[in-house]
Amino acid sequence: MEKDYTVKLDSIDAYNRLFGLTTLHPLVSVIDLKKATRQIGRLRMNYGVYAIYLKNGVDCSLKYGREYYDYQEGSIVTFSPGQIIDVDTVGKPMAPDVVGLMFHPDLICGTPLASRIGSYGFFNYSQREAVHLSDAEKKMFLECLGRISVELAHPVDSHSAELISANIQLLLEYLSRFYDRQFITRHKVNSSVVAAFEKELSEIYAAGATVAEVPRVSYFAEKAHLTPGYFGDLIKRETGNTAQEIITLRIIAEAKRRLASTDADISSIAYDLGFQYPQHFTRLFKRVSGKSPKVFRNEFCPDN
Repeated sequence: MEKDYTVKLDSIDAYNRLFGLTTLHPLVSVIDLKKATRQIGRLRMNYGVYAIYLKNGVDCSLKYGREYYDYQEGSIVTFSPGQIIDVDTVGKPMAPDVVGLMFHPDLICGTPLASRIGSYGFFNYSQREAVHLSDAEKKMFLECLGRISVELAHPVDSHSAELISANIQLLLEYLSRFYDRQFITRHKVNSSVVAAFEKELSEIYAAGATVAEVPRVSYFAEKAHLTPGYFGDLIKRETGNTAQEIITLRIIAEAKRRLASTDADISSIAYDLGFQYPQHFTRLFKRVSGKSPKVFRNEFCPDN
């Protein structure tokens, strides 16, 4: 078995040299691993670039964190700077039927894409949350890669950087559309995730319960075996509210119940609801309800 080793992908050329591919541009590359002249069986990649891959037809598994995920045919996976991925081709090392795009963050500096890149949440999804493409979607994806390839082959001029960046942004917008479609077609499965989230939240804030700390979105995401980014996007699409908004509204609803039905002081209620500092609870309550806990209690129970 080939010895494991880590490759730091801090440049486009580092990736191309790894697979024996040609570097046409120092900051961006359209990848076709069928053209690779070096075969890699197993390695760990420490990404310093953005990468998008479409897998067409070879067994391959990816390890993200402590879990392995199948990289299924017709699916797209994405990586962003800072992610570490273990790659293991199944069986004999071979040049896989994988195409995609890789670009360095420096490429988009000063372009409209720089202000948009943070909105593409799929870069922070795990590989289990990959988007699976229809034939029509795959065609659109490949057409985008084709346009970028044309620009990379064109002699550099004053339009090159802007056109390359614009075509990358177009591809990312298509990916956003594909993920939106997948969220819709998985409505039944997603609804069960929402139901489990709301049930767990209700149980945490059951009447009279004392909570050690205010629950985080990451806690519920882990319970659902999803990344916080994917979980948050799923909840938003299914309910119209962010997961954090739902948590906050549930906390405030329980706070109002306790303020109106008990004589516990406000600090005690804050601590019981998981707040480390009562003033944080007071600020949140006022921001959501428009009045302080004390004013709410006095209005609801004027004799208190």
